Amino acid sequence: MNKHLELGLDTFGDVTVDADGRSLSYAQVLRNIVDEAVLADQVGVDFIGVGEHHRDDFAVTSPEVVLAAIAGRTERIRLGSAVTVLSSDDPVRVFERFATVDGISGGRAEVILGRGSFTESFPLFGYDLGDYEELFEEKLDLFSDLLSEDAVTWQGRLRAPLKDQQVFPKTESGSLKTWVGVGGSPASVLRAVNYRLPMMLAIIGGDPLRFRQFVDLYRRALAETEGPDLPVGVHSPGHVAATDEEALEQLWPHFKANRDRIGAERGWGPVTRDAYEREARLGSLYVGSPETVARKIAATASALELDRFDLKYSNGPMPHEQLMTSVELYGTEVIPRVRELLAEETPVEGLVAV
Repeated sequence: MNKHLELGLDTFGDVTVDADGRSLSYAQVLRNIVDEAVLADQVGVDFIGVGEHHRDDFAVTSPEVVLAAIAGRTERIRLGSAVTVLSSDDPVRVFERFATVDGISGGRAEVILGRGSFTESFPLFGYDLGDYEELFEEKLDLFSDLLSEDAVTWQGRLRAPLKDQQVFPKTESGSLKTWVGVGGSPASVLRAVNYRLPMMLAIIGGDPLRFRQFVDLYRRALAETEGPDLPVGVHSPGHVAATDEEALEQLWPHFKANRDRIGAERGWGPVTRDAYEREARLGSLYVGSPETVARKIAATASALELDRFDLKYSNGPMPHEQLMTSVELYGTEVIPRVRELLAEETPVEGLVAV
C-alpha cells in the first residue's frame, strides 16, 4: 500500500465523568473537547471530527461552533464533523457555517454529511420521520449544487426553491471538502458515487473486512463514470493505553454503559464481557497498546485500501484524563507505527488478537 493514509480522531462529545464518577457539566465537556483537539494538533494527528447529537448523553449539538473554537487554538489539523445530520438541517446554513470555519481556520474545514444514527433532531426541528429517506436525498442534492460556489437554481419537494441564488461566504480555495457518511448499504454507496463525493464508512462492529464489497462497489461505480478516483475512509471506535490489559480494563465499564443505554432504547440485550473482548480481538473495536492498535488499523487500511482512518476515541463517560492519554499515544506512537507497517514490502497480516 503506497498511498498516504490520513489518520484522524473523532469525538461525539460524550458527557464524561470526573475521578469520583460524577458527570461533568456540558460546558466543561465542551472545553475539554477543545483541549483534546489542541493536543491532537500538537502530536501530529491529521484530522479531528466532532459529531452532532441532540440528547442528554452528548454535549455537542453544534459541531461548527466547537470547530471554530478549535481553529483558534490549532495550526495544522484538519477540522470536520462526524457527522452533520443534514436531513434535519438546512443545506444552505450548513454550507455557510462550514465555509465560515474554513475561512477562520485557513482552509482546514471538512464536512461529513449523514443521516445520523439517532432521530431526536427530527421532531426537535419539526421534521417528519416518515420523510427520513427523502429528506436526506433532497438535501444532499441541494448541498452538492452549493459546492460549485456559483449561483444556484434548485427545486425540491420539502424545501423552498432557489433561483440564481448566491451563498456566502465563499471559500478561499473554491472548494469545501465534503464526504458522505455511509453505514454500509449499496444504495448509500451509489448515492455517494452519483454526487461524486468521498465516502466515509461507519464501521462500528463486526469484521471490518466485510465492508470490502462496498469499497469495491464504490470504486467500480466511480470508474464507470470515467471521473477521477475519490477517497474512502473508515470511522471506528477504540481506545489506546500503555498496555493491552490497561486499555481493555479502562474502556470496558464505559463501553458497557454506552452500549447498554443505547441497547435498552433499541431492544438489544446487555453487552457481555466476552462479546466485548471478541469485538476487540476480531471486530471493529481498536483497543489496546499502541502496537496492537497500530497493527489492527494497518490491517484494515491495507485490506480496504483506505485513504483515511478515523478512530472514535470518545467512549461513553470515559474520563477526560484517559481520553487525553489515548489522544497522545495515538499521535506519538500509533500513527508513526501504522505508517511504518504500511510502508513495509510484505502485506500487513489480518486483525491482531489482543
